[in-house]
Amino acid sequence: MITKRIIPCLDVCNSRVVKGTNFTNLRDVDSPVELAEYYSSSGADELVFYDITASSDERKIFTEILTETAKNVFIPLTVGGGINTVSDFERVLNCGADKVSVNSGAIRNPDLVGEAAKLYGDQCVVLSVDIKRVGGEFRVFAKGGREDTGIEAVEWIKRCVGNGAGEVVVNSVDTDGVKGGFDIEMLSAVCNAVSVPVIASGGAGCIEHFIELFKALPRVDAGLAASIFHYGEVKIADLKNEMKKNGIAVRI
Repeated sequence: MITKRIIPCLDVCNSRVVKGTNFTNLRDVDSPVELAEYYSSSGADELVFYDITASSDERKIFTEILTETAKNVFIPLTVGGGINTVSDFERVLNCGADKVSVNSGAIRNPDLVGEAAKLYGDQCVVLSVDIKRVGGEFRVFAKGGREDTGIEAVEWIKRCVGNGAGEVVVNSVDTDGVKGGFDIEMLSAVCNAVSVPVIASGGAGCIEHFIELFKALPRVDAGLAASIFHYGEVKIADLKNEMKKNGIAVRI
């Protein structure tokens, strides 16, 4: 049985980890390097590292912090933010990332996913999608959840997976930071549309939310969260032990 993954997310802005609500009202949390080291030693299965303003500021991801982080963690590291070309993929991978997450860059250039998959393999290309409900439709948002693209999200995900994206991170803007639970309806729609691994992001507020997620949607491969881990509200070891008690396959 494939184990479910628990993935802390480090949103980095101005060289610090930050966290907000519904993608706004950002608060300082910690040093990305120190926090990554902590999670690496605390039972996290992977880490996601987002430079959350690289796309909106139209700059490249800062490589110094990424290189230092990769040197000090020994679990898979996915990195995103400002990924617009295959050369950006190469630069991030050379800094020590295991996978590269692309969001706004794929919206600007829909061929990017396919080009990167051919060069580095599907398993390296992670499609990250910020999704918000607009008029009853799941809509793709860009630039850190600030810009409505007008693109229907599920069809967009299907297209990118067809082009070679090997994994999908579904970021629900509606539930981000609210701590009311994962967006089951949105995640279900994505799981029914693709066969690649799906990572749930946005809404986790307690251990029970992860239990509900994996029981309601066995097709979801991983749960991603930020603030509840950053502020010590949920310990990864406690979460995994509770998952195991509930019959959910997990790496202890």
